[in-house]
Amino acid sequence: MVFGRVICMGGHASGTSERSKYQHLVHPQDDITKPCMTRPGAAHSREEKMTKIQLNSTRVRTCLASGTLLCALLAPPVYAQSTEDGADQASKAPRSSAEKLMGTVTVTATKKVENQQDVPVAVTGIDEQQLEAIHFRDLSSLSFTIPNVSFDDNGQVKGFANFSIRGQGLNSSIPSLDPTVGLFVDGIYQGVSGGQVQDNFDIEAIEVLRGPQGIYFGRNVTGGAVLIRTKKPTDELRVHGRLAAETGLRTIADASVSGPIIKDRLNAKLAAYYSHDDGWHTNDFDNSEFGEDEQYIIRPALAFMPTDNVEFLLRMEVGHAEGDGPATQNHGLFDRDSFNFSIDEPGFYENEWASATLETNIDVSFGNGRITNILGWRTLESDAFLDVDSTPNTVFDSGTYLDQEQISNELRYVGTFGPVDVTTGLYYFSQDMFFLERRIFGGGANILDGGGDGTFSTLAAFVALDWHLNDTWTINIGGRYSQEDKEARVSTLRPGGGDYESRSGLNPDFEDEDTWESFSPRLGVQWEPDSDTQVYAYVAKGFRSGGYNFRNTVPGATPGPYDQEENTTYEIGLKKDFNEGKGRVNLAAFQNTIQDIQREVQVPLGDLGFVQQIQNVGEAQVIGFEGEVQYAVTSNLVLAANFGYLDSEYNSLNIDITRDGVIDEDDYGLLLPRLAPWIYGVNATLDIPVGAGLITGRLAYSHRDKSYHTDDNVGFYAPVDLLNGSIAFEPNSGSFRLTLYGKNLTNETTYGNNVVLPDSPAFGGDGIPGNAFPTFAPLGRGTVLGVELTVDY
Repeated sequence: MVFGRVICMGGHASGTSERSKYQHLVHPQDDITKPCMTRPGAAHSREEKMTKIQLNSTRVRTCLASGTLLCALLAPPVYAQSTEDGADQASKAPRSSAEKLMGTVTVTATKKVENQQDVPVAVTGIDEQQLEAIHFRDLSSLSFTIPNVSFDDNGQVKGFANFSIRGQGLNSSIPSLDPTVGLFVDGIYQGVSGGQVQDNFDIEAIEVLRGPQGIYFGRNVTGGAVLIRTKKPTDELRVHGRLAAETGLRTIADASVSGPIIKDRLNAKLAAYYSHDDGWHTNDFDNSEFGEDEQYIIRPALAFMPTDNVEFLLRMEVGHAEGDGPATQNHGLFDRDSFNFSIDEPGFYENEWASATLETNIDVSFGNGRITNILGWRTLESDAFLDVDSTPNTVFDSGTYLDQEQISNELRYVGTFGPVDVTTGLYYFSQDMFFLERRIFGGGANILDGGGDGTFSTLAAFVALDWHLNDTWTINIGGRYSQEDKEARVSTLRPGGGDYESRSGLNPDFEDEDTWESFSPRLGVQWEPDSDTQVYAYVAKGFRSGGYNFRNTVPGATPGPYDQEENTTYEIGLKKDFNEGKGRVNLAAFQNTIQDIQREVQVPLGDLGFVQQIQNVGEAQVIGFEGEVQYAVTSNLVLAANFGYLDSEYNSLNIDITRDGVIDEDDYGLLLPRLAPWIYGVNATLDIPVGAGLITGRLAYSHRDKSYHTDDNVGFYAPVDLLNGSIAFEPNSGSFRLTLYGKNLTNETTYGNNVVLPDSPAFGGDGIPGNAFPTFAPLGRGTVLGVELTVDY
């Protein structure tokens, strides 16, 4: 057995398809487009399909070489990619859009490598070439491209995430508040939201899993999970480079070299990234360019294969990012549809991080399986200062400092016993966190310090069974037991609450520790009447951690512990390829019931600007549906669409969210923050062959409904309609790609935050009910035009 291509031979075991029997033995970057991906009895049709794909690929390349537009447009759509050694790999001719967009997408959503269409989970897999098509910079680039998903930077501190999936999301920069959407990089859970929206590159694929993922990924994934896989060292020499410039002025460069050190035994990779941004915005306070930013990332990696069935994969990363604070617009002073803002304090941010991951894979004869161990370490230091009042006057400034370090280890086994696929494992996670905050009022007339520190740890065990009753029916059953311990010391924001100047020292007025236990079960069923169709249904339960509020802003209020949040989900879905692979449609409908829902209740409060309390406010319900559709009209024209709908309501409440003195229909009628009822989009990709190569154009439109930032629905985000486009040229040699692109061509204003400030003249308010409230609303960018050159060898 070797790491790489898996050749499936012989029969199958007692109702278990060849696909299910062998797919777990493949690394996420290995070639799995094989006859073993189909169920018994379908091998012949699969071989015919692969032959047809190869013939179509040849015809497309012939058309491209001839430069005949009519020939290419009439060529049969190529709906999957052949990865056999030989002609396909030897030729570097540009691949058609159908080849790039309609091929087999492999995902690791169930800790196994599978075809996205075979997984009983609502998952969107995006590979390297699709990321290139949308000019991916960071996870916020995907915010409008996936149904019922919002990947927003929180705007307060650059790099901090406020991700939301299916209406469940984080709405805060408080580091001790656990997210509902978990981010995993090369299998390692990121313990805080800080650093999650920094620039990224050198990525093989991103998977977005919607709905609770409690069995495989644990707590704090009640909304879903985002999996990022960086590129693995290759066994052939490969060199990649990219240069880009876009309005700002922003310049970007990255490069990587990968290849063998010892043939078949040791491969290495070194990748580096650098960007510098002069700033897109203009500060009306002094008419200066605003938004300067500089980042670098270095990623070395080694893959060591001492034997044919053992692999060690070491990945490391160091990164640094710094620049101006947020461009905060006050809606009491400026129109929310403009990019005008005026602040006297430009602020700053600085993030520095490092990580190391050691993944060990051992193929074993027991259950024809694989043992995997992933040991990970990460540290993040973040320092930031910003103008919270968002006015040209010195009213309310704030600084934050975070120092976090984590270590984790997952040991798992994947194997097959007759008709049953087994995935089981043990998991450990621990992090230490130190957080300080300073609030400065009136230029120093009143200074409040506070924060918290603590140690959080988790132990868990999980098992998942896929029981193949026959070639069409599969039962999915499993569960995860978790125990989480948290120790916390918290200092309420007050004069002398901490030593912010030295970035050390805390004067706590609260100390506590607590333990939470949970069991996350899942029961599901899959029906696959043919090789192109899957219908699945499941019920699952997930948990979001209880904890402590390190930003305790209300004197006399307790920072916790607040209780864990429980999410019970019912989902049914359909995944269907049709018309010989030219088309694909994935649909899902769901209902989430969230008990003890955690909310960061934000309230404007006089001289304190605004205060935050984390509370279990009651029980909420979210229902919705979503879909993704792709169709290759020809091999060179692909159309796609996505849509999602959400509706939320409170089933019970134990706090007065509207603060009118009574819990009534006004409270029950509020929507959950960051829940947009409708999200939808369409895009088209067209290839135009020319004599020298291939020109590819892409146009994408996306819409997101109005949604709310605050629980009382006063702070809100206006509806957004985005239009992105690009045109690229790639020569017949495939050696480079030159692209002109535009983002947000309609110049829409977007915000990463919309905190409501006190309605007083000091904060830009007028005290008149119904007028625009003063806000802290960090601006996103408007129209961005860019040019990019990528080179591959």
